[in-house]
Amino acid sequence: MKWIKKGIIVNPCEKELSWIKHYAALPVTYLVDDNTLRIYFSTRDEKGRSVPTFIDVNPLNPSEILYVHDKPILELGEIGTFDDNGIMPSWIVKDGERVLLYYIGWNPQVTVSYRLSIGLAVSWDSGKTFTKMSKGPICDRGIDEPFFNTAPCVMKDDDGIWKMWYVSCTGWKIINNWPEPFYNIKYAVSADGTNWKKTGITAIDYDDFTHAIGKPCVYKENGIYIMLYSYRGSDGYRTSPDTSYRLGMATSSDGVTWKREDDKVGIAFSETGWDSIMMEYCTTYKIAGKRFLIYNGNGFGKEGFGYATIDDI
Repeated sequence: MKWIKKGIIVNPCEKELSWIKHYAALPVTYLVDDNTLRIYFSTRDEKGRSVPTFIDVNPLNPSEILYVHDKPILELGEIGTFDDNGIMPSWIVKDGERVLLYYIGWNPQVTVSYRLSIGLAVSWDSGKTFTKMSKGPICDRGIDEPFFNTAPCVMKDDDGIWKMWYVSCTGWKIINNWPEPFYNIKYAVSADGTNWKKTGITAIDYDDFTHAIGKPCVYKENGIYIMLYSYRGSDGYRTSPDTSYRLGMATSSDGVTWKREDDKVGIAFSETGWDSIMMEYCTTYKIAGKRFLIYNGNGFGKEGFGYATIDDI
């Protein structure tokens, strides 16, 4: 495949978008209808905490912004809960009349930087307003995964089984006097989309370069599962394009066993500009025979998100 870059959609560094002044991270798309694409993402409040909101855009030209939501769609959790210090959207699933938002909950830590868990919220008005399903997370660290779970991609598959591919931290290492997380992609299943069984299966694992695989994005084309994700090294990845996040790709016939094919992802850093150092946290949708890719660039969302397209394959 070969993606054609089209440019920026939102960049708070260049222009404030209403109340959105700092960061536009982890875009997630929901095609409301043929005329409206809703893009959820997180910005930051006055205390630097991530809060989720959305914009509506023209799905055939996502740089055409139709509406900017004027507040967060979810409030931070009660003090002491898993999402009391940050909420970031990760995936949207339309299930009958309801729209499910799977999200990332943040807690600051002492010995390491943070702890992440997976939360769930539901909407009954086509994704305009949401209510949390619970005060606690639907997936969290446990006996076999002692560090953190986060950034899920969820699919209600043709066989009726709900499938989740999620980020699982396997440990922290001190690099340049700072604790850095290592994480891969694992697989879970569910009968209802709320109660999940972790299989212990690793979908995408490390290699000689890769020390972290971030936010999977899974879709199906002609019966084949395609996963897009971001991956990086561990030393200097915040500022150096040599080790920073870039986009990768894997394919599968069953959604369980995957083959990495990063050389076929069809998109790379630009020479200059907002995605010249980093590319990560992608999402995708398809309309009018064309697939669209929306992704973050430099600074983990500090410079916003843009898009690329590819003809139907």
